This record gives sequence, C-alpha cells and structure tokens, in this order.
Amino acid sequence: MSPAEPQPSGRPTEPTPAQLRSGSDTFALLASPVRLHLVWLITHGPYDVGTLARLVGISIATASQHLGKLRLAGLITAHRDGRRQLYTVDDPHVITLIQQIFDHIAPDGTLAPDPPRTN
Repeated sequence: MSPAEPQPSGRPTEPTPAQLRSGSDTFALLASPVRLHLVWLITHGPYDVGTLARLVGISIATASQHLGKLRLAGLITAHRDGRRQLYTVDDPHVITLIQQIFDHIAPDGTLAPDPPRTN
C-alpha cells in the first residue's frame, strides 16, 4: 500500500519519518529564492551555469554552489554537452512541484485564487 492509498479505515496512510525528513529537506532547499529561481528556469529547458547565473543575477561561483546542492538532493541533473555542463530536471515530480508552486502564487506574491469548481 503506498502512502496515498487509503487504509481500510478510509484514511490515507501517514508518511513515514523518512518521507517526512526527505520532504522537509526538499522544501528547505527550495526555500531559497535563488535556488527556487534556478530550478524554475531549469524546468523550462537545459541551461549552463553561466546562463543561469546571468538570468538569476548572481555570480557563476554562487550559481555553481546552489546547483551543487540541488544536484546532491536529486532535484536537478547535469549532462555534458561538449565543454559545457547543462543542467536539467528529469524528474516529472519535480516539474509538477515547481509548476504547482507558481500556479498557487499570483505574480504579486499573494495566493492565487482557486480555479472555479465544476459540479
């Protein structure tokens, strides 16, 4: 039975301590506006560190440090393209998570209204 599957009582199975720790660690990594911006960009296509640094407005060294943390956490991957290292998001769960974050937040930073329910 997976964590989201209901138990015989009808309640979903609660997450394990390991799942809670891992989820918390993921959200902690994404709590940095710079790292969240980097992941958002990378969900929209492969980028090299120089381009990412320029788009986010940080130095290449700072971008490299953030990208290293994101790679270690498994949120992004890196692939060699000749002399360049291109960063991508291969995990559809990460792509969905990032999309959901920005679907939930309006451009002014407030919570976006929920879409109308259809009955």
